[in-house]
Formats: sequence, structure tokens, C-alpha cells
Amino acid sequence: MSSVEEPKSLYAAREPIFPRRVKGTFRSLKWWIMLFTLGIYYITPWIRWDRGPNLPDQAVLVDLANRRFYFFIIEIWPHEFYFVAGLLIMAGLGLFLFTSAMGRVWCGYACPQTVWTDLFILVERWIEGDRNNRLRLHRQKWDARKIRLRVTKWITWLLIAVATGGAWVFYFTDAPQLLVDLLTFSAHPVAYTTIAILTATTFVFGGFMREQICIYACPWPRVQAAMMDEDTITIGYRDWRGEPRGKHRKSEDAAEKGDCIDCMACVNVCPMGIDIRNGQQMECITCGLCIDACDDIMAKIGKPRGLVDYMALSDEPTERAGGKGKHPWAHILRPRTILYTVLWAGVGIGLTVALFLRSEIEMTVAPVRNPTFVTLSNGDIRNTYEVRLLNKHGEDRRFDLTLEAETPAGQSLQIDLEGTEGLWVTVPADSTQLQRVYVVGPSGSGAAESDRTEFRLWVEDFTSGERAYKDTVFNGKGSK
Repeated sequence: MSSVEEPKSLYAAREPIFPRRVKGTFRSLKWWIMLFTLGIYYITPWIRWDRGPNLPDQAVLVDLANRRFYFFIIEIWPHEFYFVAGLLIMAGLGLFLFTSAMGRVWCGYACPQTVWTDLFILVERWIEGDRNNRLRLHRQKWDARKIRLRVTKWITWLLIAVATGGAWVFYFTDAPQLLVDLLTFSAHPVAYTTIAILTATTFVFGGFMREQICIYACPWPRVQAAMMDEDTITIGYRDWRGEPRGKHRKSEDAAEKGDCIDCMACVNVCPMGIDIRNGQQMECITCGLCIDACDDIMAKIGKPRGLVDYMALSDEPTERAGGKGKHPWAHILRPRTILYTVLWAGVGIGLTVALFLRSEIEMTVAPVRNPTFVTLSNGDIRNTYEVRLLNKHGEDRRFDLTLEAETPAGQSLQIDLEGTEGLWVTVPADSTQLQRVYVVGPSGSGAAESDRTEFRLWVEDFTSGERAYKDTVFNGKGSK
């Protein structure tokens, strides 16, 4: 009987990556960015901001119940979602700009996956030791010591994950009150569910999946090529200086060797587990840790830094010939990045202008068309309108309503408000109020006898004098 060869599996089990500790400029920069971003995330919900007695005092709040977004002095209403859309466009253009100029710097320094993974690795190093200790622990059989270290690490990770999920829900309601409700088990089930989901994802993504999220789940490594060109500054290996590599620095052929001593320091510190000496790779997040590791080795063997460094591919021919590459700003300031900058700034300026020019009072007018008009007992023709008044101020405001028309027929129209004797209504602070308005055309007037008469409805803030208007029409007998 002939044996049948079984097909080889296309699945490769993940090899855990244990980055070695490294010191240097880029590692210090990553620490500062991690502290800054985590500080913003965890502290922001607890910052107070006085908006008056009728408004929430949380500086940053996404108030879904009342459909508001508060950001310090800024308040965004549902119909102003274009501000949020504009911020998303700016975020996208900013990502395009930084990727075009310096590769995946967002991924390497500020991406939440990178920041929390750095934090989890820091905890892992504190508890289990540096790379070699963690490797030995990973390969050894389970015993009391390994169980103790792993359980301690996982509990610490879990506490960080719970704090991460908890901080997120604090952005959607008053943080101090929600904390009390959570601790007394009286919060809404949605809060506990959200915290549980975010706790689980943070724990798994930061503790176990790490680089797999960047390689397999995130689309950005595959999209970035459209934003990069030969002038993009990214991390590279100067093989013309480092090759041929070799460890024996005092041998007879030492003079023929390059600067790279094949120490694997750049590989051992990489959180993605790649070898930058193999050239540009999709997995590289340009975090700069390999640069710190290589620079440290170069300093120890008396060689100049920069064997692994931020560089542009367009400088390679010049440097191979012994020349010096262009200044980094010469690579950064090029037509593509300038275009992205202009677009980004244009959207930002437009949003800023729109934000400070927007009115603090607004009005919408919806004619009631069932019926189109009503004939009163004295022969007058009456139209009904649903007027929604919006008061963005932090206190109650009196709004006066008036009617204005340019045509002689329209000038005979009269206005009346339901439920109030005068032509004004008090709108509560930071809210809308629906007011029914009647417009009457006297019997025999041009407006009453004609088909349609255009007019303008004005609303004026009695306190500030600010005004808003809407154009609409009055339907007379001719509209039958």
C-alpha cells in the first residue's frame, strides 16, 4: 500500500515576542507620549467646568440622554454634527500628513494599541524581569513560581483594563455620580456591560494579541503605501555601511567587515519581532526602539551612530556614494505634505469661524397643512405654524416674535401666539421649546384672497438683541 503524504498546514502558531528593555531618545519620547495620552484619557472626565446652574459641570461630556456634546466652552447640538464630521476629516488629513512625512509615526507613538501594549509590557517587565527572564519563564514548566508571577501579572493587567473601561463610560455621564453608582451597584446595566466589554478587549489586545492587532486586524499597514513615497522619512538600515556584518572585530579580516556586528539588539527590542536589516516591512511601526538599541551598540564599539536611523529612500544613492543626504525638512516640505497641510488648516479654520459665528438662538418653522387654512367666523383666514425655538444660553431667555412682509398683501397679516397673551415666550436655558403660532389674514385683504403670500418670521432675544428669522408662506382662499 502506498503512503499518501499529508498536506502541510498553512497555519503557523504565534511565537510570543518579549522585547528587551532599551534606553535612548526615542524610548524616552515614547514614555512621555504614553504618560501624556494616558493622563488625558484617565483624568479628563474628572475636570470640572462651570457653565451655570442649569448645565452640567463636566468639562468634556457626551450627553447622549440630552443629545449634547460639551467640550469646555464649546457645546455641540445634534443639528451641528457637521462640527464632529469636520473634526473627523481633520483627523484623517492629519493621519495622511504624518504618514506622508514620517511613515507610521502615529502607529509607533500615539496609537491606543501601541500605548496600552507599552503599558502592559512595562508591567510584565516589572513582574517577570527583562527579555531573557521572560523567555526562560515562558519555556519552563508550570510550577508555583511561574503560577505566582503569571497570576500577579494578569491581575495587574486586569486592573488596568477595568480602569480603561471605567474611564470610557465616565465620558458619557457625570463621572463622580457614576462612580458612586458603580460602587453601590446601582448604575444602569449598560454601564456595567460597556465596562466589561472594554475590559475584555483591553486585557486581550494589550496582553496577548499585541502585534497581531497591528498586522492582521488594523487596515492601516496596507493603506499606508498610498501615502508614502521615496521622500517619506522612515526607519531603515544603512546596509552599505553595515555589510558585511560579523561578530569578530579583532580578526584578520576585521577591516573588511561592516559596522554591524550582528548582535541582534535591534531585533530583540522590536515590539513587532522583525529584523529591520531585512528592509521595509509591513509590520514595522517606526517606533524608533531599534535606533536606540543600535546607537547604544555603536557607542560601545566606537562607531558613529545612525547605522539604523530615520531616513528617506531618496537619500540612499547619495549616501552610498559617500555624500550626505538632504536635511529632514527638505523631505518633509514637499508638494504632497504641503497640500495635506493646507487642506487640514483650511478645514480647521472653517470650523473655527463657523463655531464663533454661529448664533446662540435658532428657530425652525413648520407650517401645519392639515388643514391648509381655517376660515374664522368673522371671515378672517388663519394659518397655523409649529415654531421650534432654540436657546443655547445657560439661563432662561425671553424671545419676542414678530412678522415682516415686503408686499402690501403681506403687511396686513397679524400674528398671535397660543397660550400667551403677548408676542413673546420664555425659553428655558439650553433647551428647545415648541410654540404654536397663528398668522391671520383679515377678511377681504390681499393675503386672505390670494393664493400664497410670502412673509418672514423673526425671533429676537430680549436680553442680548440677537435675532434669527425664517421665511415661509401664508395660504389664502386662492390656495384651494
